[in-house]
Amino acid sequence: MKITVNDIARVAKVSQTTVSRVLNNYPQIKESTRKRVLDAIDELKFTPDSVARSMVTNKTNTLGLIVGDISNPFFAESAKIIIGKAQKLNYDVIVSNTNHEDGNLDHSIRTLMSKRVDGILISSVNRTSTIIKDLYGLNFPIVLFNSRVEDESSNYIVLDNKKGAMLAVDHLVDLGHKKIAFINGLPKYLTLFDRYVGYKAALKKRGIDYRQDYVYDGAFSYDKVYEFVIELLSRDDRPTSFFATSDQMALAVMDGAASKNIRIPEELSIVGFDNMSISSNRYIGLTTISQQKEEMSLTALEKLLLLINKRESVTLPIQITLEPELIVRNTTGLVPKG
Repeated sequence: MKITVNDIARVAKVSQTTVSRVLNNYPQIKESTRKRVLDAIDELKFTPDSVARSMVTNKTNTLGLIVGDISNPFFAESAKIIIGKAQKLNYDVIVSNTNHEDGNLDHSIRTLMSKRVDGILISSVNRTSTIIKDLYGLNFPIVLFNSRVEDESSNYIVLDNKKGAMLAVDHLVDLGHKKIAFINGLPKYLTLFDRYVGYKAALKKRGIDYRQDYVYDGAFSYDKVYEFVIELLSRDDRPTSFFATSDQMALAVMDGAASKNIRIPEELSIVGFDNMSISSNRYIGLTTISQQKEEMSLTALEKLLLLINKRESVTLPIQITLEPELIVRNTTGLVPKG
């Protein structure tokens, strides 16, 4: 039998209005009264109807989280951080995976909107996405993190990706490397485009010629990156180092080097980008650029909740750029002699 507010009021010996106020965390309730109501709820094993409540409060306490590839440790670890913090704040999170497909992003947003989420966090989006601009036009709470669109009114939390790429290249050049291959993704994402710009800028600053044949700029595919690495490492004029714009792709480089019996870092240096948890494993020890993923994820969630709960007091747009950090571990060393 379905338990109702009337049943709770009868057991607690209070009015229905008092029960409703307790359920909605109304502040001006005596603690003794609140305890009687909560005890009655526990006794009757009452579960509030979240849909009915949302009709009254115009909130569902549900957030949407859209990621580009949940199998990528950066997205998975960021999602875990966001979900964990949201749960502590009494918010549920619905996660949607796009596989970096624009059509999937549109579908995910429509689905989340149909479920009446209070706001959406998006971690991967095409720089020219029109649906994002449309949502801002509707005044819907939305915050991008680890991603931006070409719209001055967008809300985002990102890393200084150009500076991060320059830190990676400068580190390799300081070790004597001049043949620096670059593993990037599709430039339709501003995050990756900025890292490409940083890579080229660092080479130019250090007086090193840019080589297009040293650059991978296709889809983030472990197998395709592995094939590209094998091809480069099979050349007589092979690179002495790689800079990959994700730790996951840096692992593909390490895999390729292992298959060619090339020692790291004695014969090949590798720098990643993300600082995912496994990168610090003693058997991997990947030198990488930290995305500050915890700060980025928690800041994105904090700003989204501000938009949801205190929109009128928030100065828009919210645009925060975090500082990258070079973390030197075991995969980089001096350029091999000869």
